[in-house]
Amino acid sequence: MCCFFKRLFDIGLSLILMFVFSPLIFGLATIILIKVGYPIVFRQIRPGYKNENFVVYKFRTMTDAKDSSGNLLPDERRLTKLGNFLRKASLDELPQLWNVIKGEMSFVGPRPLLVEYLPYYSKEQLRRHDVKPGITGWAQINGRNAITWKKKFELDVWYVDNQSFILDMKIMFLTVKNVFCRKNINFADGGTEYYFRGE
Repeated sequence: MCCFFKRLFDIGLSLILMFVFSPLIFGLATIILIKVGYPIVFRQIRPGYKNENFVVYKFRTMTDAKDSSGNLLPDERRLTKLGNFLRKASLDELPQLWNVIKGEMSFVGPRPLLVEYLPYYSKEQLRRHDVKPGITGWAQINGRNAITWKKKFELDVWYVDNQSFILDMKIMFLTVKNVFCRKNINFADGGTEYYFRGE
């Protein structure tokens, strides 16, 4: 897909969805504030297009609970019931519509991962950053957290080499289908993925 038309599509659809889902976004923000507390939106630095860092936005799904030594508890112990629901329904991703409007993300592309993963990528795996990261992607509809990191990166690079408007529409359609079928969403033991430390 031509980058110009893909950008127009991203902006147009983002604005439409932000308008349509505004009551849901406001409602979820209110519930998170009451149940989990401030901040409502989780912010984290992620590498994007050409490895340039940006701030990704998600609805907060975990508490700041710490152990007796002041260290944060493991993710699975800080993940709230509300947060687990938001992740399974992919509703925690709604704030990323703002990332798309800002031009830092696209609707379809490799998911933006942690900055600390960068040194562990092979040269081939690093090619996943040759396109903008996406809210959903080829790896997300082909296993998501149920596949290995190696397979996930192979799928990301395959998308970089084969991206097109038709493929993007297919990925978005299958993403919606998977969300409603609650397929390939999270690990059964808590909803977080394992850290990548190279092959």
